[in-house]
Amino acid sequence: MTKLTTSACSALILASGSPRRRELLAHLLDDFEVVVSDVDESSAVTDPVRLAVKLAQRKAEAVAAAHPGRAVLGADTVVALGGRLLGKPADEAENREFTALLSGKTHHVTTGLCLVVGGQTLSASETTAVTFRALSPAETAHYAASGEGLDKAGGYGIQGLGMALVQGIAGDYSNVVGLPLGQTLELLRRGGVRTRWD
Repeated sequence: MTKLTTSACSALILASGSPRRRELLAHLLDDFEVVVSDVDESSAVTDPVRLAVKLAQRKAEAVAAAHPGRAVLGADTVVALGGRLLGKPADEAENREFTALLSGKTHHVTTGLCLVVGGQTLSASETTAVTFRALSPAETAHYAASGEGLDKAGGYGIQGLGMALVQGIAGDYSNVVGLPLGQTLELLRRGGVRTRWD
């Protein structure tokens, strides 16, 4: 467990080890704690929205079960190109394959959210369309060799070196980073969690 504050009992637990989600959530909350869920992320669900929400719920409920009485926020991001889901690449070769697949095309990034609070389970999702430039083989190889995309769905990070791959986006930028701030804020408010914005 990683604590972000000195509080013995923070108002909310973020059930995610993603440093990007942690940084984004800090824009909404002064006080929260991180507890990484180790739930199985395999699923037979192939619809990106349903899958993202299902995995977010699985993470939030697992952490909530171990921390009764606490509000827990889970999140999961899924990248889809047509009917194919692109998870985290296993290695540099697969990262190169993913980047080449995305080259010159528009794909969709969906983040599922789940808030477990006060005996209720609330969920939401956000989808953003991202279009890559047409990339040369040298560019896909260079990006894959950087290692930046290995821990990210779709094999790239839009907030880092990967922003050079992107031609444009339609929708919420923070969603592509890993946590859609507008949707998260509304979800927290629905659950009665006080934020910096209230």
